[in-house]
This record gives sequence, C-alpha cells and structure tokens, in this order.
Amino acid sequence: MKMTRLLAAVGCAALLAACAAQEPKPAPRPMPMAISLADAEAAVQAGRVAYAYAILKQAAAAHPTDKAPWLRMAQMRFEEKNYGEAIVNGTEAIERDPDDTLAYSLVAVSGLRVSSKALADLTQKNGFAGSVQSEAQDLAALLHNTLKGERIVPAKAPAAPAPRPGRAASAAKGCSGPSCGLK
Repeated sequence: MKMTRLLAAVGCAALLAACAAQEPKPAPRPMPMAISLADAEAAVQAGRVAYAYAILKQAAAAHPTDKAPWLRMAQMRFEEKNYGEAIVNGTEAIERDPDDTLAYSLVAVSGLRVSSKALADLTQKNGFAGSVQSEAQDLAALLHNTLKGERIVPAKAPAAPAPRPGRAASAAKGCSGPSCGLK
C-alpha cells in the first residue's frame, strides 16, 4: 500500500515537471485588417452577408481601435434597412474616429429613417398629438434650419410642354435641325 502511494506521488511529480518544461504556445496572430475587409467584401458579393458580418465582428475584436470593420458593418446594416444596428455600428466607428463624416452620415440618416417610420406609424394610429406632436414640430424646424432651407426631396418639376405634331414625327425618324422643320 505504501509502495502504491509512493509510485502515485512520483508519477504525479513527473507529470507536473513535464508540463512545466513545455513552453507556452504564442497566441495566434489576428488576421490583418485589409485581408479581413477583403474577405468580408467577397462574402457580400457572394450573397453571404451574415458570414461577412461575422468576419467583420472578428476583425473588430482583433483590432479594437480600428474603425474600418465598424464602418463597413454600419454600411451593410444601412443597406439592409436595419437602421437600429446601423446606428449602433456607426456610433462605434465614431468612437474610434470622431472626424469620420461617413459614420456620422450613416447614424444621422438611419436615425431620421427610424424617426420617420415611427411618426408615420403613430400618425396612422391617430396618436400624433399633444406634446409628441409639438416636439416633432420643433425637431422638424431644427432639421430645416440645420439644412439651411434646402429641400431634402426636390419639388415636382414643371410638366414638360407637349411636343408639336411636326416635331414628334421628325424626332421619331431621327431627324433634327432646320431641314426637318425643327427650329
């Protein structure tokens, strides 16, 4: 019995010594950002958007100070009309580069689209009144002033004048100029 215990103790000591002698393996190097972005873009082109997003998430974890994966994820979500996630990812890009105007644009337009949908839904339910309506009007005025009165949606263009009978026939034949009766 003593011999068995002694052998067990010696065996454990030998195992511990063998483990201690091995050098730890270095951590795997992260994929370079350019390769990750190229792989993600190839996945998007192949129609594998979820896979592309997973590649970008890994790249973001491997390169925590780089805005590129966050910006591309924001663009992808915006293109999918998933504006909530576009805002989250765009904000992550802004945290890494406060001067990135594309990230700000994605966040701003995504926010406006979410707001527009919510207001449209609220209006349909006849719940757009009181302080909510007043605040929405104030925000619309702020937006209008920020854009300096520029129209976001262009006004309807004036209707084109109807062609004169002689012009339509000449134009259809590919004729133009004075010889065809056009001035």
